[in-house]
Amino acid sequence: MNKKNNEHNRVAVNQTEVLRKAMDALQALVPVEYALEQADDPYDRGYDFIVQAKIYGKEFVWCVEVRKRLAKAEEPQVLMKKGKMPHPHLLATGYVPFEAAARLREVGIQFIDTVGNAFIDQPPLLIFVKGNRPEKDEPAPTAARLFKGVGLKIVYLLLCRPELVDWPYRKIAGMTGVALGTVNGTMTEMIRRGFVLDLGKKGKRLLERKTLFERWVAAYPDYLKPKLLLGRFRGDGEWWKDARLDPDLAQWGGEVAAAKLTGYLKPGTLTLYADRMRMAELVVANRLKKDPHGNVEILERFWPPENGFGEADVAHPVIIYADLAATGDQRTMETATLIYEQYLDRYFRQD
Repeated sequence: MNKKNNEHNRVAVNQTEVLRKAMDALQALVPVEYALEQADDPYDRGYDFIVQAKIYGKEFVWCVEVRKRLAKAEEPQVLMKKGKMPHPHLLATGYVPFEAAARLREVGIQFIDTVGNAFIDQPPLLIFVKGNRPEKDEPAPTAARLFKGVGLKIVYLLLCRPELVDWPYRKIAGMTGVALGTVNGTMTEMIRRGFVLDLGKKGKRLLERKTLFERWVAAYPDYLKPKLLLGRFRGDGEWWKDARLDPDLAQWGGEVAAAKLTGYLKPGTLTLYADRMRMAELVVANRLKKDPHGNVEILERFWPPENGFGEADVAHPVIIYADLAATGDQRTMETATLIYEQYLDRYFRQD
């Protein structure tokens, strides 16, 4: 059996264990009889199991997506699957914290976890339990070196422009501003983890782009974004509507960029990715005032102002999506799904 099949089987066993524990926890809340059926091609279908259940004499069928853990930034990816399966979607996971349970209910994502939290809204059945905690707090998962710190800058460049995977490492280092040794270490780890295929003289190819994107989005708000913050500010009224950004100076990310692309969102937080050396120019031109609690966040741009990393004054949809996902409220989650469906889904289907 090859390495890929071994990995697939290991994941399937872990998913089955999480789902059974979650169903057992549900049985402690209500009388449940159930049967599991593993889905064919879960990657394409978007769910891992079909669960047929009988609760209080009523029969229910769910398409169940299993995630051992659910990061806040991954919630929009779950929301995207709602209403797109042959049966109602149900998330089964290890633990849904109090705040996450409220967010999931707000956007209508049904879930069960292994410690007895649940939200099921299948008339006539309504279950909502939150606040249960594991008997002992599980340590936070340790992120691989690839998804920590400056390695995330390199991954981002490759997600936006996959052809860069075959560029000389020195050029990639120059584009990201990171050390050559960091590029070498990051690429070595990507090859080892199966995200890059090294064909020797025939070059390299970026693989599993959707999985790589999901891992990057989950890691970005914790391991890179806080290190990029140059300052917080406040502007006058809706100044951003009339602002004319020079793309060489800065680009919009987050909610403003999403509003420009979709016309769907009224921005609350204004995110700018700017050239560190020219930040003062940006602040003066837009009459921004320093305010540690202001709704304007200026972050250091870590990609070059050239084609492939956004259009004009709007950053690439990959980072726009990540900014929205990190916020995690209903309005940004829904807009993140629009960004994914309109700009990213077709991109990842090319794998």
